[in-house]
Amino acid sequence: MNQTTLAALSAFALVSSITPGPNNMMLMASGANFGLRRTVPHALGVGIGFTLMIVLVGVGLMGLFDLFPVLNLVLKMVSVVYLLWLAWKIAHAAAPDTAGRSRGKPMSFFQAVLFQWVNPKAWSMALTAIALYAPDRNLAAVLLVAAIFGLINLPSTSLWAVMGVSLRGWLSSPARLRAFNWTMAALLVGSLALLM
Repeated sequence: MNQTTLAALSAFALVSSITPGPNNMMLMASGANFGLRRTVPHALGVGIGFTLMIVLVGVGLMGLFDLFPVLNLVLKMVSVVYLLWLAWKIAHAAAPDTAGRSRGKPMSFFQAVLFQWVNPKAWSMALTAIALYAPDRNLAAVLLVAAIFGLINLPSTSLWAVMGVSLRGWLSSPARLRAFNWTMAALLVGSLALLM
């Protein structure tokens, strides 16, 4: 891969990773509700899970969608149901107790890894990255695309968790926290537009 293509891939990875989407909305909500320390496993699960997804898409899963188009419909249906359930959980997240600890639980590392497989933005990013930057799907090119995303995705998405943490003081009011959680839930539901 030449330097121009590598720069284009890096720019694509940055723009697609740092812009709003299900992962970023959920990391922001988690940072606001649970703090940064408790959100770290979620952020690591996003970064590592998405990098793994790119590798698996590049080495064969993309071909399955070509062979069996019905898989696209199944993926969309599962994604919609799961994102709606997550939005409900975010909207109804309990306010922290008097010691500032949230009574709910943040997404775990493995839940975040698995979430990538029903995240419409992650699928779009992975399929586009492989189609544009590893079109012949040779292993070296696929691994390079995954490595670039791995290096860029984790810090980019983690910024959203940090933004959520920075809002914690302002969100100490139960009414503002409720409004924030409902807004994050609505934005997560809005991300379903990626499926259309």
